Amino acid sequence: MERLPLEIQTVYAELVDQLTALEAGRAFGSTPGSFVTKTVKGQQYYYFQYVDASGVKRQIYLGRRDHTLDALVARFSEQRAALAPQYRSVQRLAVLARTGGAGATDAPSARVLTGLADAGFFRSGGVLVGTHAFIVLGNLLGVRWESAGMRTQDVDLAAARVLEVATADTPMDLPGVIDSLEMGFLPVPGLDAESPSTSFKVRGQALRVDLLTPARATAHKPVMIRRFAAAAQPLKYLDYLIEHPVRAAIISGDPALVFVPEPARYALHKLIVASDRPVTTTTKRAKDLVQAGQLLEVLLADREADVALAWEALRERGASWEKRVRGQAAHLPGELSEQLAAVTK
Repeated sequence: MERLPLEIQTVYAELVDQLTALEAGRAFGSTPGSFVTKTVKGQQYYYFQYVDASGVKRQIYLGRRDHTLDALVARFSEQRAALAPQYRSVQRLAVLARTGGAGATDAPSARVLTGLADAGFFRSGGVLVGTHAFIVLGNLLGVRWESAGMRTQDVDLAAARVLEVATADTPMDLPGVIDSLEMGFLPVPGLDAESPSTSFKVRGQALRVDLLTPARATAHKPVMIRRFAAAAQPLKYLDYLIEHPVRAAIISGDPALVFVPEPARYALHKLIVASDRPVTTTTKRAKDLVQAGQLLEVLLADREADVALAWEALRERGASWEKRVRGQAAHLPGELSEQLAAVTK
């Protein structure tokens, strides 16, 4: 890996901050829609009209027209106009980050992630995992990964089945959002014909979207996540990975705010997943170890306390978790393995 210049690290941090501020205002000033009035029996009533993620026009009733609602409509227009310079600013920062060497997502995957972000997937508890998250984590840590060959067009998304904290957003139709991108996605049939699809793929291309959720006990059949109107594939160890996600930015195309796992948890999760890989997936196991090693190299140099905290959270899940991670840590480069052992003793 290679350190990004300090000015590019600063640009990326500012981009994440500005996207976070924009996201906070999306519920009002930047919501795609408009106010309309209807006259019923001589009285005017306000509605907010918009097109939802699946392309259906909807209207939200606000009330009979009066001075208060007139003022609301006026503020809406003013806020929307005020957001335009902010959008130009985040675009400029994203370009600066890309040209300065920050890790960029391939264009098709970035289009998918931006569409999901706009539709509220990440606001509703969605987390970006997998190799695209690894690329983003490099930017967060101020490094550029040297393993360009690890890029993939598999967009791995994860979410808990139920949110502990309610969100203000209405449920989103994830399959509808993916279809609305008009990129040719089709549901991938499951091994069990009666099970709902948890994946979407563009025929003849590598581009694929998978929805995952933490497994419960020994249940491995797809489960519905109602707030996304989509089924997810349960996976072991995923609850640890997505428990405390952090904000990050996608810098390709239209920059978007996403959530990714904590870097230290991602690294340790890669070790425990590597321990569970069957012999037939040697390449994937090697990829797990490379990603874990690169992350740990940065974290143990710059953020050793983060690794210690992630380790404590892992140990709370049982001795078998600890044993798996220690077993795979032995396959890391010697000095790195010794450093990790010292932090996790």
